Amino acid sequence: MDERTQRIIEVAIELAERDGFDAVRLRDLASKAGVALGTVYKRFSSKEDILAAALEMQVARLRETIIASPIPGDNPQRRLHTFFHVATSALATQPKLAAAMLRTVASGDPELSEKVTRYHGEMTAIIVTVMRNDYGDAFPTEDEQMMAHLLQNVWFASLVGWTGGLHDTDRVIEIITRATTLLCAGLAAEQ
Repeated sequence: MDERTQRIIEVAIELAERDGFDAVRLRDLASKAGVALGTVYKRFSSKEDILAAALEMQVARLRETIIASPIPGDNPQRRLHTFFHVATSALATQPKLAAAMLRTVASGDPELSEKVTRYHGEMTAIIVTVMRNDYGDAFPTEDEQMMAHLLQNVWFASLVGWTGGLHDTDRVIEIITRATTLLCAGLAAEQ
């Protein structure tokens, strides 16, 4: 990623965190990033596209953090509980940015499908990594992939509820912890 693209994404993150999704106006973003509006449009099709890129960047940082400091726990359930608690708490420190990125992922915009698919794939890989406590490139089993996919969907839906004011982050953590417990028990019973 070149420096201007990086700067555009970072400014979008700043604007979204300060004032939410609607604050990411491309003209303002270009001005604050010190680039021409045409430069923004050359790299991104919309503010949703920029926020999707910001989400990809955040997920890449999450992966790096987990590899540098593996999630503690002596079994998959404990590691997953810790992971989702830490990840949810981190999102809660930047609620407007989290809401803007979740809104982007949930937008259903066909132009974003490739980035959203990459995001989901990367999150699935991170969850499997935490489950296995394996930071190599081992290929996950079908059950591991399905469990990671289901957990990600439960977490995502709970986060959408949080950003919509339906519940607080404690409830998000409670929901994903319960889902993790049930899925880990189910997986153990099948084996």
